Amino acid sequence: MTQIDAARSIPVYREMDRAALDRAYQLGAPTPGTAATLESWRARSDAYRRLHPALLDQAWGPHPRQATDFFDCGVAGAPTLLFIHGGYWQYQQHAREIFSALAAGLVERGVHVALTGYRLAPEAKLAEMIGDIATAVSHLAGLRRAVDADPSRLCVAGRTAGGLLAALAQTLPGVSACLAVSGIFDLEPMRLCFVNDKLGLSADDVAALSPIHRLPPPQARLAVSVGGHELPELRRQSADYAAACRAAGVDCRLRELSGHNHFTILDELAVADGALAVEAMRLLECNL
Repeated sequence: MTQIDAARSIPVYREMDRAALDRAYQLGAPTPGTAATLESWRARSDAYRRLHPALLDQAWGPHPRQATDFFDCGVAGAPTLLFIHGGYWQYQQHAREIFSALAAGLVERGVHVALTGYRLAPEAKLAEMIGDIATAVSHLAGLRRAVDADPSRLCVAGRTAGGLLAALAQTLPGVSACLAVSGIFDLEPMRLCFVNDKLGLSADDVAALSPIHRLPPPQARLAVSVGGHELPELRRQSADYAAACRAAGVDCRLRELSGHNHFTILDELAVADGALAVEAMRLLECNL
């Protein structure tokens, strides 16, 4: 064994060396049908956007990703859900546009749905992305006023990287609830694996920006969901975050959705009777 090989085999996180840790967070490769699933989302979302073109691409910054799509349910006084896409904060193929079809189920149930973008690494640091979400939430208040939405009911939801951004957005003005799906809540393994090649996290960033170190207040309305067929590290992160929130007095509901992987779990948000759609309705205090 060479010195380089020996160095690579040294445990860096939870008894995993760098290669094992990289594999532990490789989302697409071990999940069958990933490319087909993403292409299906793109086709469904293109069709949904053609049917609802009125409030697309509402810019709140100069960058093309600094924009929000808003889908109006047509109900006065309705609550709103804001969805933040994932992609480990760097994958260009992940964007708000390809997940527009997520809005269909909740819009059908009388909930406004918005999807926002944000700048990605290496162009932006994670702290800047968190700032982007704060700006998007502030801008969304104007869109909600324009359709007479309930100003007191806004659930911020996100998956993976978006789960972290949603968790940190819980304390923003106007946010009433959070639905974190398969989220990243502890940035330490991100700092030590391939994700950080572009993200550039420091140890100080991990301490300052990890949701598990910035728990919501006890009165928070929070739900954490993860697929039963997801990577073990994602299931562990969700369980650890939910446990930490509960220990801090937060009424956090943790659900593992059996039969779902990291990509199919979003189907439960896209249909009116899906498990995540129902969870969102509960968080928004809607009649079920």
